[in-house]
Amino acid sequence: MSLINRRVQTLDEFTIQQMRNFPNATGELSGLLRDMGLAAKRVNVEVNKAGLVDILGDYGTVNVQGEEVKKLDVYANEQFMGVLRHGISCAGIGSEELDDVVIFDDEISNNSKYVCLFDPLDGSANIDVNVSIGTIFSVYRRVSPLGSPATKEDFLQPGIKQVAAGYVIYGSSTILVYATRRGVNGFTLDPSIGEWTMSHPDIICPPTGKIFSVNHGNFFKYDEGVRRYINACQMKDKASGGPYTQRYIGSMVSDVHRNLIKGGIFMYPNTSDKPGGKLRLMYECNPFAFIVEVAGGLATDGHQRILELQPTDVHQRTPFFVGSKLMMEEMQTHYPGN
Repeated sequence: MSLINRRVQTLDEFTIQQMRNFPNATGELSGLLRDMGLAAKRVNVEVNKAGLVDILGDYGTVNVQGEEVKKLDVYANEQFMGVLRHGISCAGIGSEELDDVVIFDDEISNNSKYVCLFDPLDGSANIDVNVSIGTIFSVYRRVSPLGSPATKEDFLQPGIKQVAAGYVIYGSSTILVYATRRGVNGFTLDPSIGEWTMSHPDIICPPTGKIFSVNHGNFFKYDEGVRRYINACQMKDKASGGPYTQRYIGSMVSDVHRNLIKGGIFMYPNTSDKPGGKLRLMYECNPFAFIVEVAGGLATDGHQRILELQPTDVHQRTPFFVGSKLMMEEMQTHYPGN
Protein backbone atom coordinates (compact mmCIF):
# COMPACT_ATOMS: atom_id res chain seq x y z
CA MET A 1 0.00 0.00 0.00
CA SER A 2 1.43 3.37 -1.00
CA LEU A 3 1.79 6.01 1.67
CA ILE A 4 0.01 9.36 1.39
CA ASN A 5 2.39 12.06 0.24
CA ARG A 6 2.14 14.62 3.06
CA ARG A 7 4.12 17.11 1.00
CA VAL A 8 0.93 17.70 -0.99
CA GLN A 9 -0.77 20.73 0.53
CA THR A 10 -4.45 21.50 0.16
CA LEU A 11 -5.88 24.96 -0.40
CA ASP A 12 -7.34 25.01 3.12
CA GLU A 13 -4.00 24.00 4.64
CA PHE A 14 -2.21 26.66 2.62
CA THR A 15 -4.59 29.46 3.66
CA ILE A 16 -4.34 28.43 7.32
CA GLN A 17 -0.56 28.46 7.06
CA GLN A 18 -0.67 31.93 5.53
CA MET A 19 -2.85 33.15 8.39
CA ARG A 20 -0.30 31.93 10.93
CA ASN A 21 2.26 34.27 9.35
CA PHE A 22 0.00 37.22 10.12
CA PRO A 23 -1.25 37.07 13.73
CA ASN A 24 -3.72 39.93 13.20
CA ALA A 25 -5.43 38.24 10.24
CA THR A 26 -9.15 37.66 10.77
CA GLY A 27 -9.42 34.81 8.27
CA GLU A 28 -12.14 36.60 6.34
CA LEU A 29 -10.17 36.71 3.08
CA SER A 30 -9.23 33.05 3.44
CA GLY A 31 -12.88 32.21 4.00
CA LEU A 32 -13.90 34.11 0.89
CA LEU A 33 -11.28 32.24 -1.13
CA ARG A 34 -12.60 28.90 0.16
CA ASP A 35 -16.11 29.98 -0.81
CA MET A 36 -14.90 30.67 -4.36
CA GLY A 37 -13.22 27.27 -4.40
CA LEU A 38 -16.47 25.58 -3.32
CA ALA A 39 -18.51 27.29 -6.03
CA ALA A 40 -15.87 26.38 -8.62
CA LYS A 41 -16.11 22.71 -7.60
CA ARG A 42 -19.86 22.79 -8.22
CA VAL A 43 -19.42 24.45 -11.61
CA ASN A 44 -16.72 21.93 -12.48
CA VAL A 45 -19.15 19.05 -11.94
CA GLU A 46 -21.61 20.57 -14.41
CA VAL A 47 -18.89 21.46 -16.93
CA ASN A 48 -17.67 17.86 -16.91
CA LYS A 49 -21.11 16.47 -17.71
CA ALA A 50 -22.29 19.33 -19.94
CA GLY A 51 -22.55 17.06 -22.95
CA LEU A 52 -24.76 14.60 -21.09
CA VAL A 53 -27.50 16.86 -19.78
CA ASP A 54 -29.66 19.64 -21.12
CA ILE A 55 -27.30 22.40 -20.07
CA LEU A 56 -25.58 23.21 -23.35
CA GLY A 57 -26.72 25.88 -25.73
CA ASP A 58 -28.39 29.26 -25.39
CA TYR A 59 -30.53 30.29 -22.46
CA GLY A 60 -32.67 32.41 -24.75
CA THR A 61 -31.69 35.83 -23.45
CA VAL A 62 -28.83 38.30 -23.80
CA ASN A 63 -26.78 39.80 -20.98
CA VAL A 64 -26.12 43.48 -20.36
CA GLN A 65 -23.27 43.29 -22.87
CA GLY A 66 -25.68 42.27 -25.64
CA GLU A 67 -24.30 38.75 -25.86
CA GLU A 68 -26.27 35.51 -25.87
CA VAL A 69 -26.41 33.92 -22.43
CA LYS A 70 -25.55 30.23 -22.27
CA LYS A 71 -27.31 27.89 -19.85
CA LEU A 72 -24.06 27.10 -18.09
CA ASP A 73 -23.37 30.85 -17.72
CA VAL A 74 -26.56 31.16 -15.71
CA TYR A 75 -25.77 28.12 -13.57
CA ALA A 76 -22.22 29.34 -12.83
CA ASN A 77 -23.46 32.82 -11.95
CA GLU A 78 -26.04 31.37 -9.54
CA GLN A 79 -23.45 29.17 -7.85
CA PHE A 80 -20.91 31.91 -7.20
CA MET A 81 -23.53 34.41 -6.10
CA GLY A 82 -25.27 31.88 -3.87
CA VAL A 83 -22.12 30.69 -2.10
CA LEU A 84 -20.93 34.24 -1.45
CA ARG A 85 -24.37 35.38 -0.30
CA HIS A 86 -24.60 32.56 2.26
CA GLY A 87 -21.02 32.97 3.46
CA ILE A 88 -19.74 35.40 6.07
CA SER A 89 -16.94 37.07 4.13
CA CYS A 90 -18.59 39.13 1.39
CA ALA A 91 -20.72 42.31 1.53
CA GLY A 92 -21.80 42.21 -2.10
CA ILE A 93 -20.93 41.06 -5.61
CA GLY A 94 -20.67 42.29 -9.15
CA SER A 95 -21.03 39.84 -12.03
CA GLU A 96 -20.55 40.16 -15.76
CA GLU A 97 -23.92 38.48 -16.16
CA LEU A 98 -25.85 41.01 -14.05
CA ASP A 99 -26.92 44.53 -14.95
CA ASP A 100 -25.77 45.99 -11.64
CA VAL A 101 -24.01 45.05 -8.43
CA VAL A 102 -25.86 43.08 -5.75
CA ILE A 103 -25.58 44.26 -2.15
CA PHE A 104 -26.04 41.61 0.56
CA ASP A 105 -27.93 43.76 3.03
CA ASP A 106 -28.02 41.69 6.23
CA GLU A 107 -26.25 41.97 9.57
CA ILE A 108 -23.42 39.56 8.80
CA SER A 109 -22.78 40.86 5.28
CA ASN A 110 -22.87 44.49 6.41
CA ASN A 111 -19.97 43.71 8.74
CA SER A 112 -17.96 41.92 6.03
CA LYS A 113 -14.83 43.71 4.86
CA TYR A 114 -14.81 42.66 1.21
CA VAL A 115 -16.72 42.80 -2.05
CA CYS A 116 -16.14 40.44 -4.96
CA LEU A 117 -16.44 40.87 -8.73
CA PHE A 118 -16.36 37.94 -11.13
CA ASP A 119 -16.88 36.64 -14.62
CA PRO A 120 -18.60 33.36 -13.76
CA LEU A 121 -17.79 31.64 -17.05
CA ASP A 122 -15.15 33.16 -19.31
CA GLY A 123 -14.98 31.78 -22.85
CA SER A 124 -18.51 30.41 -22.66
CA ALA A 125 -18.83 30.59 -26.45
CA ASN A 126 -16.57 27.51 -26.40
CA ILE A 127 -18.85 25.45 -24.14
CA ASP A 128 -20.50 23.54 -26.96
CA VAL A 129 -17.20 22.50 -28.58
CA ASN A 130 -15.43 21.26 -25.41
CA VAL A 131 -12.71 23.91 -25.30
CA SER A 132 -11.34 25.07 -21.95
CA ILE A 133 -13.39 27.72 -20.18
CA GLY A 134 -12.93 29.41 -16.83
CA THR A 135 -13.92 31.73 -14.00
CA ILE A 136 -12.19 35.02 -13.16
CA PHE A 137 -12.60 36.90 -9.87
CA SER A 138 -11.22 39.77 -7.84
CA VAL A 139 -11.61 40.96 -4.25
CA TYR A 140 -11.62 44.54 -2.96
CA ARG A 141 -11.62 45.86 0.59
CA ARG A 142 -14.67 48.04 1.16
CA VAL A 143 -14.32 51.81 1.37
CA SER A 144 -17.79 52.21 2.91
CA PRO A 145 -18.16 51.97 6.71
CA LEU A 146 -18.48 48.51 8.25
CA GLY A 147 -21.86 47.89 9.80
CA SER A 148 -23.72 49.48 6.90
CA PRO A 149 -24.61 48.03 3.48
CA ALA A 150 -21.91 48.13 0.82
CA THR A 151 -22.17 50.86 -1.82
CA LYS A 152 -21.42 51.20 -5.54
CA GLU A 153 -18.19 53.01 -4.62
CA ASP A 154 -16.88 49.80 -3.04
CA PHE A 155 -16.88 48.24 -6.50
CA LEU A 156 -15.66 51.20 -8.56
CA GLN A 157 -12.09 51.12 -7.28
CA PRO A 158 -8.99 51.03 -9.49
CA GLY A 159 -7.40 47.61 -9.87
CA ILE A 160 -4.40 48.58 -7.78
CA LYS A 161 -6.76 48.43 -4.77
CA GLN A 162 -7.42 44.69 -5.22
CA VAL A 163 -6.40 42.60 -2.24
CA ALA A 164 -6.68 39.33 -4.15
CA ALA A 165 -7.57 38.01 -7.58
CA GLY A 166 -7.77 34.62 -9.19
CA TYR A 167 -9.11 32.37 -11.91
CA VAL A 168 -10.22 28.80 -12.43
CA ILE A 169 -9.66 26.77 -15.61
CA TYR A 170 -12.05 23.92 -16.34
CA GLY A 171 -9.92 21.89 -18.72
CA SER A 172 -8.08 18.57 -18.92
CA SER A 173 -7.57 19.20 -15.23
CA THR A 174 -9.25 21.88 -13.15
CA ILE A 175 -6.87 24.51 -11.79
CA LEU A 176 -7.43 27.41 -9.41
CA VAL A 177 -4.78 30.14 -9.44
CA TYR A 178 -4.96 33.04 -7.04
CA ALA A 179 -2.78 35.98 -6.11
CA THR A 180 -2.37 38.25 -3.14
CA ARG A 181 0.38 40.83 -2.87
CA ARG A 182 2.53 38.08 -1.33
CA GLY A 183 2.57 35.91 -4.44
CA VAL A 184 0.74 33.73 -6.96
CA ASN A 185 -0.06 30.07 -6.30
CA GLY A 186 -1.91 27.40 -8.26
CA PHE A 187 -3.99 24.46 -7.02
CA THR A 188 -5.27 21.51 -9.05
CA LEU A 189 -8.53 19.82 -8.12
CA ASP A 190 -7.97 16.21 -7.09
CA PRO A 191 -11.31 14.57 -7.99
CA SER A 192 -10.54 11.49 -5.89
CA ILE A 193 -10.71 13.50 -2.66
CA GLY A 194 -12.53 16.62 -3.86
CA GLU A 195 -9.74 18.93 -2.69
CA TRP A 196 -7.69 21.68 -4.29
CA THR A 197 -4.05 20.56 -3.95
CA MET A 198 -0.97 22.72 -4.41
CA SER A 199 0.47 22.14 -7.88
CA HIS A 200 2.02 25.47 -8.94
CA PRO A 201 3.69 27.15 -5.95
CA ASP A 202 5.12 30.66 -6.22
CA ILE A 203 4.33 31.22 -9.90
CA ILE A 204 6.71 33.60 -11.64
CA CYS A 205 5.96 34.81 -15.17
CA PRO A 206 9.07 34.33 -17.33
CA PRO A 207 10.46 37.71 -18.47
CA THR A 208 10.12 36.69 -22.10
CA GLY A 209 8.69 33.90 -24.21
CA LYS A 210 7.92 32.80 -27.77
CA ILE A 211 4.11 33.00 -27.81
CA PHE A 212 1.87 35.88 -28.84
CA SER A 213 -1.88 35.55 -28.50
CA VAL A 214 -4.15 37.75 -30.61
CA ASN A 215 -7.14 37.39 -32.91
CA HIS A 216 -5.35 37.70 -36.23
CA GLY A 217 -8.69 37.82 -38.04
CA ASN A 218 -9.04 41.43 -36.85
CA PHE A 219 -5.59 42.42 -38.12
CA PHE A 220 -6.79 45.16 -40.47
CA LYS A 221 -9.11 46.60 -37.79
CA TYR A 222 -6.21 47.20 -35.38
CA ASP A 223 -4.26 50.44 -35.00
CA GLU A 224 -1.11 50.74 -37.09
CA GLY A 225 1.14 50.26 -34.05
CA VAL A 226 -0.52 46.95 -33.18
CA ARG A 227 -0.19 45.72 -36.75
CA ARG A 228 3.47 46.75 -36.70
CA TYR A 229 4.11 44.74 -33.54
CA ILE A 230 2.30 41.66 -34.89
CA ASN A 231 4.44 41.84 -38.03
CA ALA A 232 7.56 42.15 -35.87
CA CYS A 233 6.54 39.01 -33.93
CA GLN A 234 6.30 37.08 -37.21
CA MET A 235 9.46 38.50 -38.79
CA LYS A 236 11.90 38.06 -35.89
CA ASP A 237 15.03 36.08 -36.71
CA LYS A 238 16.38 33.37 -34.48
CA ALA A 239 19.17 35.60 -33.17
CA SER A 240 16.61 37.92 -31.63
CA GLY A 241 14.49 35.11 -30.17
CA GLY A 242 11.99 34.69 -32.96
CA PRO A 243 9.93 34.19 -34.88
CA TYR A 244 7.26 34.01 -32.20
CA THR A 245 4.51 31.40 -32.35
CA GLN A 246 0.88 32.51 -32.43
CA ARG A 247 -1.45 30.67 -30.05
CA TYR A 248 -5.00 31.93 -29.61
CA ILE A 249 -7.60 29.74 -27.92
CA GLY A 250 -10.46 32.21 -27.65
CA SER A 251 -10.82 31.56 -23.92
CA MET A 252 -8.90 34.40 -22.32
CA VAL A 253 -8.40 32.49 -19.09
CA SER A 254 -6.61 29.68 -20.97
CA ASP A 255 -4.51 32.00 -23.13
CA VAL A 256 -3.29 34.10 -20.22
CA HIS A 257 -2.69 31.04 -18.01
CA ARG A 258 -0.47 29.45 -20.65
CA ASN A 259 1.53 32.65 -21.13
CA LEU A 260 1.83 33.15 -17.36
CA ILE A 261 3.41 29.71 -17.03
CA LYS A 262 5.46 29.57 -20.25
CA GLY A 263 6.06 33.23 -21.05
CA GLY A 264 4.24 35.18 -23.74
CA ILE A 265 1.98 38.12 -24.46
CA PHE A 266 -1.82 38.29 -24.78
CA MET A 267 -3.37 41.16 -26.74
CA TYR A 268 -6.97 42.23 -27.14
CA PRO A 269 -6.61 45.66 -28.77
CA ASN A 270 -9.36 48.08 -29.65
CA THR A 271 -10.61 47.81 -33.24
CA SER A 272 -12.12 50.20 -35.72
CA ASP A 273 -15.60 48.93 -34.84
CA LYS A 274 -14.90 48.69 -31.07
CA PRO A 275 -12.73 51.76 -30.39
CA GLY A 276 -13.16 51.40 -26.61
CA GLY A 277 -12.06 47.77 -26.58
CA LYS A 278 -14.16 44.70 -25.81
CA LEU A 279 -12.87 43.10 -22.61
CA ARG A 280 -14.35 44.20 -19.27
CA LEU A 281 -12.04 46.18 -17.05
CA MET A 282 -13.55 45.04 -13.75
CA TYR A 283 -14.34 41.38 -14.47
CA GLU A 284 -11.46 40.33 -16.75
CA CYS A 285 -8.66 42.86 -17.13
CA ASN A 286 -8.11 44.06 -13.55
CA PRO A 287 -7.93 40.53 -12.08
CA PHE A 288 -5.48 39.30 -14.71
CA ALA A 289 -3.42 42.49 -14.54
CA PHE A 290 -3.09 42.03 -10.78
CA ILE A 291 -2.15 38.35 -11.04
CA VAL A 292 0.40 38.83 -13.82
CA GLU A 293 1.99 41.90 -12.21
CA VAL A 294 2.40 40.10 -8.88
CA ALA A 295 4.10 37.31 -10.88
CA GLY A 296 6.51 39.80 -12.48
CA GLY A 297 4.75 40.68 -15.76
CA LEU A 298 3.06 43.83 -17.02
CA ALA A 299 -0.44 44.86 -18.13
CA THR A 300 -1.58 48.02 -19.97
CA ASP A 301 -4.35 49.34 -22.19
CA GLY A 302 -1.65 50.27 -24.71
CA HIS A 303 -0.94 53.60 -23.06
CA GLN A 304 -1.59 53.31 -19.34
CA ARG A 305 -1.13 50.71 -16.64
CA ILE A 306 -4.42 48.81 -16.33
CA LEU A 307 -4.35 48.79 -12.54
CA GLU A 308 -4.28 52.60 -12.44
CA LEU A 309 -7.42 53.11 -14.54
CA GLN A 310 -10.24 54.69 -12.56
CA PRO A 311 -13.47 52.83 -13.43
CA THR A 312 -16.68 54.77 -13.94
CA ASP A 313 -18.94 51.79 -14.63
CA VAL A 314 -18.81 48.15 -13.53
CA HIS A 315 -19.25 47.06 -17.15
CA GLN A 316 -16.56 49.39 -18.54
CA ARG A 317 -14.52 48.01 -21.43
CA THR A 318 -10.89 48.55 -22.32
CA PRO A 319 -8.16 47.42 -24.73
CA PHE A 320 -5.87 44.95 -22.96
CA PHE A 321 -2.26 43.85 -23.28
CA VAL A 322 -0.73 41.54 -20.67
CA GLY A 323 2.24 39.24 -20.39
CA SER A 324 5.96 38.79 -19.94
CA LYS A 325 7.79 41.97 -18.94
CA LEU A 326 10.29 42.17 -21.81
CA MET A 327 7.70 41.30 -24.46
CA MET A 328 5.35 43.93 -23.08
CA GLU A 329 8.11 46.53 -23.12
CA GLU A 330 8.90 45.65 -26.74
CA MET A 331 5.22 45.89 -27.68
CA GLN A 332 5.01 49.36 -26.14
CA THR A 333 7.71 50.64 -28.52
CA HIS A 334 5.42 49.87 -31.48
CA TYR A 335 2.19 51.12 -29.99
CA PRO A 336 1.00 54.62 -30.97
CA GLY A 337 1.74 57.37 -28.48
CA ASN A 338 4.58 55.51 -26.72
